[in-house]
This record gives sequence, C-alpha cells and structure tokens, in this order.
Amino acid sequence: MSSKTLPYSMKDVQYDNAKFRRRSLFQVISHTFFTKKVKRECMACSTGKFLALLMICGLTYLMLTHASPIHSITNHVSSFGTHKGNNSIIYGGIGVRRFWRKPPRLPPRLSPDESNNKSIASEWTSKQESVKKAFIHAWSGYKNHAMGYDELMPLSKRGVDGLGGLGATVVDALDTAMIMGLDDVVSEAGSWIEQHLPERISHKGQVNLFETTIRVVGGLLSSYHLSNSNPTNKGPKPSVYLENAKNLADRLLTGFTSSPTAIPFSDVVLHERTAHAAPDGLSSTSEATTLQLEYNYLSFLTGDPKYSAEAMKVLEHMKTLPKSEGLVPIYISPTSGEFSGSNIRLGSRGDSYYEYLIKVWLQQRQSNRTYLHDMYVEAVKGVKRHLVRKSKPNGLVFVGELPDGIDGGFSPKMDHLVCFLPGTLALGATNGITKAKAMEENLLTFEDLENLKLAEDLAKTCFEMYAVTSTGLAPEIAYFNSEGYSENGLDGGNKTSEYIHDIVIKHADRHNLLRPETVESLFILYRITEDSKYREWGWSIFEAFEKYTKVESGGYSSLDDVTVLPPRRRDKMETFFLGETLKYLYLLFSDSNVIPLTEFVFNTEAHPIPIITKDHQKE
Repeated sequence: MSSKTLPYSMKDVQYDNAKFRRRSLFQVISHTFFTKKVKRECMACSTGKFLALLMICGLTYLMLTHASPIHSITNHVSSFGTHKGNNSIIYGGIGVRRFWRKPPRLPPRLSPDESNNKSIASEWTSKQESVKKAFIHAWSGYKNHAMGYDELMPLSKRGVDGLGGLGATVVDALDTAMIMGLDDVVSEAGSWIEQHLPERISHKGQVNLFETTIRVVGGLLSSYHLSNSNPTNKGPKPSVYLENAKNLADRLLTGFTSSPTAIPFSDVVLHERTAHAAPDGLSSTSEATTLQLEYNYLSFLTGDPKYSAEAMKVLEHMKTLPKSEGLVPIYISPTSGEFSGSNIRLGSRGDSYYEYLIKVWLQQRQSNRTYLHDMYVEAVKGVKRHLVRKSKPNGLVFVGELPDGIDGGFSPKMDHLVCFLPGTLALGATNGITKAKAMEENLLTFEDLENLKLAEDLAKTCFEMYAVTSTGLAPEIAYFNSEGYSENGLDGGNKTSEYIHDIVIKHADRHNLLRPETVESLFILYRITEDSKYREWGWSIFEAFEKYTKVESGGYSSLDDVTVLPPRRRDKMETFFLGETLKYLYLLFSDSNVIPLTEFVFNTEAHPIPIITKDHQKE
C-alpha cells in the first residue's frame, strides 16, 4: 500500500529538516528583519542601509559576548558545572566556536505510514515463519511415524488408514509445502506419490467419492499446477501428479456412471471399478454437489470432457429440484434423485453445496452458467430470512438450523463447519477483488454490501467461539442463547469473555478437530477488506493451537474438551490441519499476490484451482 503524502515537502528534508530545528533568538530576529517586506522598506534608502548594518554588527557583538536568553533558560539546570573542553556551549557567552558551528544534520524523516508499514510487514513475515515452522513440525511427526498412512496418531506415534489408504496426508499437504517453499517436504511427498500412489490407486478397496475427490484428486491437480508453474520445482515431473489424478478420477467416475440418476453413489471400490450407495441408501447433499471444481479442471487439462460432464450433471439436476427459498435438505437419494427428509442446515452434510454454487460459477464464468449464480443469490436470501439470528444478551449474529424444514421450529445450533460462510459471502460480494477497488469501480450493489456486512458479523461470531473458551480454541458445535432458547451453566470457561453468557457449549460438543473453516474465512475477509483485525484474530487462534495441541514428538493433536485446562487430547491429526488450517494461516499473513483470489478458487479442502478464462491456455 502506498504511503500517504508527507506532512512536509522533500525540499524541507533536503534542507536539514530546517522546519523542525530549534532556532536561536538571533536567528529569529534576523529572519524577521530580512523578510521581503522589511527588506524592501528599510533598504530603499542609504540611511536604512546604514541602520541595518549597524543592527547586524550590534547583534553579532551581543551574541559573541553574552548568553543567548533562550539557550540559558534551556540549560539552567547545567549552569553550575561545565563539560570538558566545551563550557562555552553550556552556559555564559556562546563563544565563536558555538556561533560559527554548523547546525547538526538531522536524518531524513520517513512519513509515519512508511515506517509503520515496514515494521508491520516485518511483524507479519515473522508470524508467517512461525506457521511454516508449525507445518514442518506437523510434517516431521507424520513422516517419522506414519509415512504412507492416511493420518498420524501423534500420541501413540503411529499411522492409521481412515480414508481408503491412499496416503491422504501426503497429497493433502503437498501444495501447502509448495506454497511455503519447503523444497525438502515437496521432494519427500512428491517422491512418495511417484513411487507408491499408482499401486495404491490400482489395488485399494472402498473409498468415499467426496473425500477422495476433494483431498486426493484436488491435491494432485493443485500440485500439478503449482509445480508446472515453478521452474525450480524440486519434486518429480509435474506430469506425475496429473497422471495420478487422471488414473484415480477414471475409477471414481464409476460413482457417477453406476447411479440411475444424476446423483452419484457415495462409495467406490477402486480395484473393482464398482460403486454403491451408503448403507442407508442416501448421499449427503453437500458431498454430491461438491465435486465440480476438481473435475472441471481435470477436463480442462486433459481435453477430455467426460469428467466435467458427469460432475456438472449434478448441479444441473439440482437446479430442477424444488427448494425452500433456495435452501435444500441435507440428504438426497441417488436412486430417486429426490431430496430425503426436511432437515436444513449449513453445517455438516449441507455446507459446501452453497460454497460450490458461487465457486463453480467463478471458475466457469466463461461458460455462461448463470443459473449457478442465480441459485447462490436465492440461497443467500433464504439464509438471511430463515437462519440468521442474534444472540442474547450481546447480539452476536449466528446461523441456526431448521431440523423440520422451513415451516418447522428453529434451532440455535451452529457447527464450526458453518464458519466457511463468512468467506463465501465475501467472495460472492466482490468476486475476489478488494472491497476498496469494488467500491471505486462502483461494482457493489446494496445487496453485496449487505452480504459483506453479514460476512464480517459472522466472522466475529466465529472468532468469539474461540475466544470464549479456556483454551482459546472453538468447540465442534455451539448453541446461542436467543429468543426462545436459554441455557445456563454450559459456558466456554473464559470468564473474561464479553460473550460468556451468549454462547452455550454442551458436553458432547466440546471437542476440537483442528478445523480450518474460521481461519479460511479470516483469510478471505482480510484479502477483501484489508482489515488487519482478521490477521490479529488468526494469530490468536494459531497461538492457541501451538500452546495446547502441539505434540513434542511431532504433529498436533485434536482435543476432547476446549473448556478445561489442561485440555484432554485425542490421538489424531486430521489431514486437513496440514492441507487447510496451516495453509490458510500462512496465506493470511502473506502478501495478497500469493495465490490471488482473482486468479484461483480454493476447493473445499483448500487446494487452489486456477480460474478458467477464455484466453487461458491449456497447461
């Protein structure tokens, strides 16, 4: 950001900062005498010239033989002693040496903005380095105790496969390491992918279509782009990542093609290339509708439209289904293609449906898929009308749930997962450019400004869900005292919080899984509003992670209860801690030209996918 105009001209700086240097009585009188007006009137006649010369000589004599009154007053404290070899400067006659001595030269002064910006930039660079060190610590624990497994169990120092055995942490963490410039980690993770992932893809069994797409396919595609754009890439050839993404996607497409409707089956058996529905026969609405960014980009890279065609059928089908003012139930049947039940929420099983409406539209704007933007706008209106409330007594804005649909009762329950929404609202309002630029170019409607204000209010609530607890870390789920709901004795433990009586945390909901949604929104809001409070909030959250979840032997642990000290730990480090949480924190403290929001959309696992434009050349 450019600095403001200096409060004085550069001419003043070059002239020894004369405006700011103390002047003696002689200088004051002589300056006054020789102003243009006095000079003109007094020097117009010979008598005036003589008197002027006489005055100058008299003043010179006085200055050489008597103390300057101003100087004597300034230094009266020192008048009973002398400084060695320089007593004429301290008191009494000012002395020839003092009179003729050149005034001290002051260093050029930076404007307040210039000096402040330098110190602030240094401060956030230092914090960014702290996040990078945390990533290295998390990776070292995984590499030493769980390399090749999906996840690290940091307390028991071993690995576990909970996501199909594709080495999910390796792939999820890779593009984070690339963004951070960690060449050693990039080399280690890239080598593992090159040597082991092809065999895993060919021989592993059942995986979840959604989780495997967002973590593994998304991670491979993002790593392909970043390594392909980096001439000093330390890993394998970029084509290794693309080939693995294509191989895996070819098997995952069975989830789409095996289904009798446009809604894919949730489970795929990789080595058999078969797919089937979940045991209850249903798919999560969010899972079925959060696959498009990845497959659109894969089709773009390979030139094969089949990936995008299958994924986009889902959203095209969603367009035709009946909705409640843009809001949809959290379950859908791949057999019938219809919604199941009436539960509406933006937490688990509902969240990323709304997120991908705007993100897929941003990615594919050249395709003129305006129906996606229309669905997003309608959904946001429905959220504001039916799900947004304020807490008591202090008015925190939160998003609740409708367990029995739009005509049923309201629940003041808000998952941490809902904290994706502030970032999505901000992105939808400005399409990724800064608020200042959007305002300058008159791009924001009243509704955009309203949505941006809601985004900021919700981000505050999400941060207060952290600040209200003893550990400074948020619970998985919070409730809010509000109209029609009140519960006491279930606070977060931080008695100094202003919102201790607004937020209710039930015993079953007090765990923390190192989730990224809040820091994701802080990152996006900082990029768009340029308000440093979002950085400050992010740093507070990071410090709490460092204090309470760091495991000395390597890695970070989830917590059982964020309201007590010391918190009990869970023996698990989710892949998204490296793939999302630490990535968003690092980017929060980075310059805005690092993965700019105008050129990338982040998939729901924080893997940056390039926005496809008409003049975008195939990589």
